[in-house]
Amino acid sequence: MSRYRGRFAPTPSGPLHFGSLVAALASFLDARHAGGEWRLRIEDIDPPRCPAGAADAIQRQLEAFGLHWDGPVLWQHDRDDAYQAALERLIDQGLAYPCSCSRKQWRDYPIYPGWCREGVREPGKPVAWRLRSDLGLRPVTWEDRLFGHQCFDPATLGDVVLRRKDGLWAYQLAVVVDDADQGITDVVRGLDLLDNTPWQRQLQHALGYPEPRYLHLPLIVGENGQKLSKQNLAPALPTDDEAVRPLLHAALTALDQAPPAGLASAPVVEQLAQAVAAWSVARLQPHRERPLAAPT
Repeated sequence: MSRYRGRFAPTPSGPLHFGSLVAALASFLDARHAGGEWRLRIEDIDPPRCPAGAADAIQRQLEAFGLHWDGPVLWQHDRDDAYQAALERLIDQGLAYPCSCSRKQWRDYPIYPGWCREGVREPGKPVAWRLRSDLGLRPVTWEDRLFGHQCFDPATLGDVVLRRKDGLWAYQLAVVVDDADQGITDVVRGLDLLDNTPWQRQLQHALGYPEPRYLHLPLIVGENGQKLSKQNLAPALPTDDEAVRPLLHAALTALDQAPPAGLASAPVVEQLAQAVAAWSVARLQPHRERPLAAPT
């Protein structure tokens, strides 16, 4: 893991928005500043959430902002065998178990109570596969590159689902297997995923995978104070150059990189060249609120 390799891994549930741009841009700049690679992975393991054409639109948006990736795109819909092999290894270690319980049944509990740990509670019903968070690596600690020392007991977070009752793979297992297979050394992503990291570190430890470094980013929020997201109807990123230039400058500003004001209308390639050379994680202010700063 001596050479830097980062990645951007969007779910194609719709086009990218300004919050997505900030996350992708930070990951890209971190990789390019380190002289490393930057990969693109399309996390399309949930087909009902992925409308036709969304993945193509995402790639066009990235290209419009000059965020060109290295190597072929990795598609999660092609990865069933790899995920199954990892799940079987966890089952063999006693770290994964089938669960027939529904969310409605344990709605009065803050986390899933582990009712099926010693055997399926309702045999004959469809089952999900869960991680035994009480048996794996505990506690989980790591040094986040922005938020510093982190320490979690995954058992207090619950037994996360690895494969759903409908047979679809869940995010936690897929992301860990893909990061390992792609040789990802550094993960740069939003702060909303920080508390997913303990499960992922448990899985990495159980599967014998390298542990990437993590940099979690402050979130971009809308006027209502909520995270900017597709669910909150955040506007899609444009692809026409005239609109892209000021948005790229706004994203660099949101990342506390203080891009020169004179570059706000400069070509994308010029803005990125300056940003790559000047990129500094030390400039990021972890606790500053970031209301949507994109020009309208």
